Amino acid sequence: MSTQATDASAPGPRGAVDARTRAAMDRATVRARRAPLLPALVFLIIVTQLPFVTTAVISFLRWNALAPQNRGFAGFDNYRAVFTDPALRSAVGTTILLTVTVVLVSLLLGLGLALLLDRRFHGRGLVRTLLITPFLIVPVAAALLWKHALFNTSYGLLNGALTWLWGLFGSDSPPQPDWMTSAPLAAVEVTLIWQWTPFMMLILLAGLQSQPADAVEAALVDGASAFDIFRYLTLPHLRRYLELAALLGTIYLVQNFDAVFTLTSGGLGTANLPYTIYQTFYQAHDYGLASAQGVVVVICSLIVAAFALRTVSSLLREEGIR
Repeated sequence: MSTQATDASAPGPRGAVDARTRAAMDRATVRARRAPLLPALVFLIIVTQLPFVTTAVISFLRWNALAPQNRGFAGFDNYRAVFTDPALRSAVGTTILLTVTVVLVSLLLGLGLALLLDRRFHGRGLVRTLLITPFLIVPVAAALLWKHALFNTSYGLLNGALTWLWGLFGSDSPPQPDWMTSAPLAAVEVTLIWQWTPFMMLILLAGLQSQPADAVEAALVDGASAFDIFRYLTLPHLRRYLELAALLGTIYLVQNFDAVFTLTSGGLGTANLPYTIYQTFYQAHDYGLASAQGVVVVICSLIVAAFALRTVSSLLREEGIR
């Protein structure tokens, strides 16, 4: 008996063959499990990676449709132009200012709305649906709504409200400011804040509803005030959700094109990076420079996305521990 056991466990030609067979079967099992994902992977590569690779290749070419005879390899000239172009530097500053303003204000408003919706009251479901609605509107339609229904100097709601308010005091000459001319960047920011606040609210509301109720109840029993609970319990718990909302909002807002194009057409100092790329590609017809600008924007977005993915993974780990 012991001799047979020793022979079975001892390494030999038969044991090596069995090990190779098991390894081959394991590899075959893994391939069989991954095979259904292969069409989706091929489709994803064709749709996302090949266009980006093509853009990266074009970014190293000297290719302007207005000068077709001057086409050729440009090396890093397009990238040098990207980082030395004054118009692009201005667009970078506009993009940073626009993104930071919209993200911060949307976060604050979204936090306030999330705290409101976290409480039980009659009609909470209807209020939640109405507050989510701006985020569900097509971006171009939302920009057109603000441009014509609110900001228009002749029939817009804002100037109409000023006319009505001044009329209450017997005045026939109310102020009629041209909102998109006097404050163009603020007009774009207000439009984006209106549309992105529901997104921030949804993420923060999910964070509030995942907060342990027993910790809040214990704090109430100990005599903590509502402000103390928010400061020492709710806000630390929402830190990851605030980071996630800010990072995701940054990724999307850096690439925003609809509001700038629809409201101001990039004029009056509102041209951000996506609109500048649009001008380079469709107006200047400089495909090489526009591709280089696009690659730079994608790389910056990927850097921010990496932080977002790390935040998401940490949130999932925390939820798994619970």
